[in-house]
Amino acid sequence: MLPLNETPEQKIERIVDEYSSTLLRVALNQTSNKTDAEDAVQTVFLKLLRLNPEFASAEHEKAWLIRVTVNQCKDMMRSGWNKKTTAMDETLAETEQDDHFEVLNVVRTLPEKYRTVVYLYYFEGYSTAEIAALLETRQGTVESRLHRARAKLRVLLEGGWD
Repeated sequence: MLPLNETPEQKIERIVDEYSSTLLRVALNQTSNKTDAEDAVQTVFLKLLRLNPEFASAEHEKAWLIRVTVNQCKDMMRSGWNKKTTAMDETLAETEQDDHFEVLNVVRTLPEKYRTVVYLYYFEGYSTAEIAALLETRQGTVESRLHRARAKLRVLLEGGWD
């Protein structure tokens, strides 16, 4: 349930407090670079401030933020500047505190279309239907990407653990 009669400043402050860590994890998954991830999340919050959209529910609010974060990361990855920089920030390994760090590192090696659905499904807890809505694609596409990603992960994890 969203708070009633929030000022725009209160709304932004609440959203930053509530979602910044989630959005940073989503952006890190997309960019594999802490600095780019932080820039993407900052841009998302600026868009939120500028657009000041009204949300029907907390779920809609979170979905909008994640969708905009994913899109922002895709835009950043397509830019000419990004193509001239390294793919993985070396400080990421030092700053990552997640219990699933090793698995997440393997997930980050997947192609973007698989990495996104795996991350949203396993790390953020979204259903395939919710992911389809977030990514504006069909549920069957999400399910097939999850299936293919699991097969790729199985090979990568078994190969790395032998």
